[in-house]
Amino acid sequence: MDVYEIMKEKDIVLPPAPGKGGVYAPCKIAGNMAYVSGCGPIIDGCEASGKLGQAYTVEQGQVFARNCMLNILAVLEREIGDLNRVKSVVKMLALVASADDFTQQPQVANGASLLLGEIFGQERGIPARSAIGVNVLPGNIPVEIECIFEIE
Repeated sequence: MDVYEIMKEKDIVLPPAPGKGGVYAPCKIAGNMAYVSGCGPIIDGCEASGKLGQAYTVEQGQVFARNCMLNILAVLEREIGDLNRVKSVVKMLALVASADDFTQQPQVANGASLLLGEIFGQERGIPARSAIGVNVLPGNIPVEIECIFEIE
């Protein structure tokens, strides 16, 4: 089924692709692979600042992770023109700004993984994944995610 039809049915809307925050390529194509640089959870000027397990709950973190993935998909779409070209979501790395005793980074990352499954289906959309806790992220955002896609 067409990715955009699925998104429409599920009321999933991509935000405008975020701007660059430094000297890097937001997306780099190498062969049939698209490497999307880390994206944060800021959409529509919504502010998010602080750590999971301190300022935010797991459930709030899942929303942040979902927003990160929406931003990633917006960058990917800008680069390749059509998300129907995604053959597979290969790998996802979720970085979670965490209080010292917070250990639920994988549960936070589920917010992004579930979105990918909704859009692309389980087989094509669920990636290999790492979710790690970090002390701080750029701009004090709570979650940052990067992703690798196989494209046609």
